[in-house]
Amino acid sequence: MINRIRDIRREKGLTLADLAAACDPPTTAQTIGRLETGMRNLSTKWMDRIGQALGVDPETLVRSDKSQHPQVVATLGANGADAVPRPRDAIPPTELGGDAPLVVLTVEASTGPYLAGDQLWMRQLDPDEASRAINRDVLVPRKGGRFAFGRLIDRQGGLVGVLPPGPGQKQQVVESPPWIAVAEMLVRRL
Repeated sequence: MINRIRDIRREKGLTLADLAAACDPPTTAQTIGRLETGMRNLSTKWMDRIGQALGVDPETLVRSDKSQHPQVVATLGANGADAVPRPRDAIPPTELGGDAPLVVLTVEASTGPYLAGDQLWMRQLDPDEASRAINRDVLVPRKGGRFAFGRLIDRQGGLVGVLPPGPGQKQQVVESPPWIAVAEMLVRRL
């Protein structure tokens, strides 16, 4: 098995000390360094602690040395594509961090900025956290197993106002939804 802690830590811009302090309970930079290099056994308990501190699933901290893994080989800037100094493992899109569950909305018919075949990965929030999602696209459960989808434009008490993405559609108001899912990532096939 290949240990990916160092690659993920660097991808997130953290130092050994940053990661050590983010662990619960905190540990030392030396311990993190030993876990990264394999000088210390990476147990499932350590995988859970480090995964939580990095905001990734613990299983992503290791991978089989026999399996191919997507690599970041270039970056695209204002002047075009440039090679990275050293290829590194790409972090899969399911590693969006956070403890709240993810839900996925698939688009069957083009509407607003979304095209048929798109997938919208969304993070479920408690309705009390709705202020974090104002002016972002959300999925809100309604009564009868239906949903409202669109831009969250208002929240007053237990009422949530959602403006659908299609032209000429009216605002939908949902009363006391059990959760609100905010869009975090759009996956679109080329």
